[in-house]
Amino acid sequence: MVHQYRSNGYNILLDVDSGSVHVVDDLVYDVVAALGKDSSVSEEEIILNLSGRYPSSEIREALEEVFLLQKEGQLFSRDVYRDAVLDFKNRPTVVKALCLHIAHDCNLACQYCFAGEGEYHGQKALMSFETGARALEFLVENSGNRKNLEVDFFGGEPLMNFDVVRRLTAYGRELEKKSGKHFRFTLTTNGVLLNREIMDFCNREMDNVVMSLDGRKEVHDRMRPTRSGKGSYDLIVPKFQEFVRLRKALGKQYYIRGTFTHYNLDFAQDVLHYADLGFDQLSMEPVVAPPDAPYAIRKEDLDQIREQYDILAREMIRREKEGRGFTFFHFLIDLTGGPCVYKRLSGCGSGTEYLAVTPWGDLYPCHQFVGNKEFLLGNVEEGVKRSDLVGVFKTLNVYAKKECAECFARYYCSGGCAANSWNFHGRVDSVYETGCELERKRVECALMIKAALAGQETE
Repeated sequence: MVHQYRSNGYNILLDVDSGSVHVVDDLVYDVVAALGKDSSVSEEEIILNLSGRYPSSEIREALEEVFLLQKEGQLFSRDVYRDAVLDFKNRPTVVKALCLHIAHDCNLACQYCFAGEGEYHGQKALMSFETGARALEFLVENSGNRKNLEVDFFGGEPLMNFDVVRRLTAYGRELEKKSGKHFRFTLTTNGVLLNREIMDFCNREMDNVVMSLDGRKEVHDRMRPTRSGKGSYDLIVPKFQEFVRLRKALGKQYYIRGTFTHYNLDFAQDVLHYADLGFDQLSMEPVVAPPDAPYAIRKEDLDQIREQYDILAREMIRREKEGRGFTFFHFLIDLTGGPCVYKRLSGCGSGTEYLAVTPWGDLYPCHQFVGNKEFLLGNVEEGVKRSDLVGVFKTLNVYAKKECAECFARYYCSGGCAANSWNFHGRVDSVYETGCELERKRVECALMIKAALAGQETE
């Protein structure tokens, strides 16, 4: 399967199954289009179809070039992954990551919060040290031979329970010595409670920190007010700038992560606002909300959103060439064949390799399922009890979803989010169509950026 498109003056061919990307001239682009999805059209027919635009001799040369790429497995390649999914349900899996809900409480009142202002549509709660320690032990006990384990301190707002975060991190370091494992800790914060003590602690212990900021002041304050109704932008931005300055000096990872909604469909300006504030590791997610929510992304918004991704991609290229580039999470694509085939086909591993833990120690497939009792898997004391549900999540892959079969982006999104599928269709093995539309556009932009910057390297 070959996906071809034009972007920013480039003719791009993506051979979906091999992952090969080619930047070609108009003739080769038109020859590949004439060959069709499976390259079954005859040479003479193609020459006849294109002879009004190109000399026959040049068309034959282009065909030879295309057939050579096909022979080398770089165009019209065969799908070698389909057979790999036959044993998905029976393949051995281990738990390698936990999302610890340290606090089901929050000091902001974000309008779009899927967690109901941090309470997950339940009651406020803070995780005890004992429950968190048992969760870390559960992770070690169920991680098999895997050495590197990931733990995200999540909320609500996890810094509302910072003492437990600190104690659990120390306990994790003790477990490392006993088990031979290594914990990679991360923390997601809205920044309200950040101070120098917390920053220094995170810079010692957290491999990554995600800081929530929605962009320009007026955009951020509209959607992320405090509980008193005041904006939070002026409170958190100076803290984030100091935090990032310290992390950069230590070579530590971070992300500034925002959410755009129907209210700021010019969100490229919010991403560029991040960069102008001095941040260079950026993410901006489209809101996922019920269709009747006033801030929800609508079908009629999609063209404008696609245009914004184009604007952002072009500006990223310009700034990179000027020596002031930045990374944008959704434009990061690995063209070297990684990650592993199972990851490319099945995604985040929710419900199998990745689990969420509530303040009471209940286990769910991921943070977006928390509170939905249909997806309660067990608890950290007794372990996973719903092996039937785990079996369902094991089978989720790009071949289990009919919508993915002809999608060129399937190996980049890995079938999309099971929680979004459930929330919009009442089943985990479908797709969230709006998310699919935007993922396809992001992949196209990401490949175009690579083409543009690769061209710069060879100049």
